[in-house]
Amino acid sequence: MQNFWPSSGFSQLQITPRGWLAPTDDYLRLFLSRPELALVPESCAAEQALHAVLLAAPSRPVTEAELQALQDADARESYGLFLRFRDGLLAAGTLEAYYLGLFRSGSISIAPLFIDLLAQAILRKVLDEATDAYEVRAAEMLFRAQRITTQDGQVLAGDREVLDMFNETGGLGDFGRFLAEAKAPLRAIDMQVLTDGNAPDYWPASDRHHFLLDLTHEISNDLSHGLVFTMTRARSGLTALARVLEKWVQHFLGVSVSIKPLQKIDDEAWRWHIGLDVEATALLNDLYEGREVEAERLQRLLSLFRLDFSDPQEMRADVAGKPVYLGLMMNAGQSVKLKPQNLLLNLPLKGAM
Repeated sequence: MQNFWPSSGFSQLQITPRGWLAPTDDYLRLFLSRPELALVPESCAAEQALHAVLLAAPSRPVTEAELQALQDADARESYGLFLRFRDGLLAAGTLEAYYLGLFRSGSISIAPLFIDLLAQAILRKVLDEATDAYEVRAAEMLFRAQRITTQDGQVLAGDREVLDMFNETGGLGDFGRFLAEAKAPLRAIDMQVLTDGNAPDYWPASDRHHFLLDLTHEISNDLSHGLVFTMTRARSGLTALARVLEKWVQHFLGVSVSIKPLQKIDDEAWRWHIGLDVEATALLNDLYEGREVEAERLQRLLSLFRLDFSDPQEMRADVAGKPVYLGLMMNAGQSVKLKPQNLLLNLPLKGAM
């Protein structure tokens, strides 16, 4: 068993008899050390006092007067967002219940960062016994935006924040930015495509998000004379992502499903689909309705998937036994941000509205 994503806070959470995650004071303290809430030399006395009392008792109620006493408007906003998140999480009792409740309510009142941090901690539990670095790297796509590069038929996903930082500063932070402004040479980007050979190196470096994931699912070889041999890659990042999504659904909904990457939907009885991101949702809706779709949009589709319920009786009666099609798509800027909550909210479950 590997200890990956140590910054997720998994070790500070309690596991309930159901297998879900209950927050603790130590887990809440992690947020107080994040850049958004950490003290800076300019922090006023009121902010220092509030930070100190919350470190001592992270669940302690905070009055509106204490919040308004903070002199810096950004600090007031950051603490207000944290307290809204904290209070909602404590009221829900588990990270999973809070996560589901947020999206089922139809009203998201917390910052996207908190949603991603919740997803990371939950995925750390879902994959706690994982031994496959490809699956864990693929799981990063559920809580960190990816930048997609396509070249010679190969599709690579890299952490967008890390890649943008490297492009801007060479990975050297403010010093790198200074060098860039001075037009000094920056070091080459230190990122590797995850392979069987370097997979052991992923685990100790998992929090750095420096590994690229190869999403190429099939490789075609021209055998001449018009013959083309197509081979499915055993180590496809899309296959790893499918395994993660299966476990994600099982953990939250207790439903067993199988998910497989798919090249196209060839189904005259197509009944149900779910986009795994905003772009894919819109594209699948258009295709389902028979609307004409521009070639440029279709080229941004990274993959389709077919989802099947292990037990069709767990599905709505009108679609029982039918496959559910999923889509994953990058935007015009060649990045993709998965919305894993879509799977939890939109599966055609028996009894669902």
